[in-house]
Amino acid sequence: MISVRGLRKHYEVHQRAPGLRAALGSLFHRTYETVRAVDGIDFTIAAGERVGFLGPNGAGKTTTLKVLAGLLHPTEGEVGVDGHEPRRREEAFLRKITLVLGQKQQLLWDLPPSETFELNRAVYGVSRADYDARMKEIVELLAIGDVVRRPTRQLSLGERMKCELCAALVHGPRLLFLDEPTIGLDVAMQAALRDFIRRYNEVNGATILLTSHNMADVSSLCPRVILIDRGKLAFDGSLEALVRRTRPEKRVVLRFSERPRAGAVAELALGTVVRADDASAVLQVPQSEVSKVVARALASLPVHDLDVVDPPLEEIMADVFGRHA
Repeated sequence: MISVRGLRKHYEVHQRAPGLRAALGSLFHRTYETVRAVDGIDFTIAAGERVGFLGPNGAGKTTTLKVLAGLLHPTEGEVGVDGHEPRRREEAFLRKITLVLGQKQQLLWDLPPSETFELNRAVYGVSRADYDARMKEIVELLAIGDVVRRPTRQLSLGERMKCELCAALVHGPRLLFLDEPTIGLDVAMQAALRDFIRRYNEVNGATILLTSHNMADVSSLCPRVILIDRGKLAFDGSLEALVRRTRPEKRVVLRFSERPRAGAVAELALGTVVRADDASAVLQVPQSEVSKVVARALASLPVHDLDVVDPPLEEIMADVFGRHA
């Protein structure tokens, strides 16, 4: 579905000092700096995959999505999307894709979202029967039945984001580029939107490339992740493999039925103590030592409940980008 080879996108950015003298001087002579937003990345994505496209701010994620959607032309490299060259912006290509930017909106500010839906139906030439059936399903899944008839300016951020996604799916795209789709939403709305995206992928076989700084989006939606940093590829593989490679340890979470003796957790040398208080403790231990640590903890501490989990994904991402930098 997506093939990227040696993709580079560079910008020439005007640089000048502050002040009137520098502003006047820039009228006659300008100094430019080359910004390498994307600097030679390669990856392929098969049809139907859900892939997390991750990186710190300024890594080149949104730039790459805009190149794949045909909004930007690459400086170098080859980009193919379902047999099309995105920069040509062919009608057949545009009917297959959608791009949702969490920081941008296509809804008409003073009109209800339903008007934008109708406009998109006309633009894409969707038949009335297909439109009605698709909208009925999407509106029900996103629970926005009454919302679509209110002016956009009166909607909350969460309601607008749901309507943005609905407007982007009017034409039934096979490829979704989602840039921070849950930004600004509360926990319940984030979960609802993730469930909808997963269902759309499973029912329609759509390919999804998602960027997000919310690691809950990534862990629940994306079996595979692609990491870029400073425009370069840092990792491409399963989320599980990334966790094993970066943090091979496990976290053992102990919950106590009563307050343990002071210093008891540290004295047992059960591993690295991440956090400990009167009610619980979190230990970081090698995977090979988990069973031994659990046995010693149960024998020596007033444990009434425990969990064995991977380290938080946020810590893993910070570690990955710290090492790469």
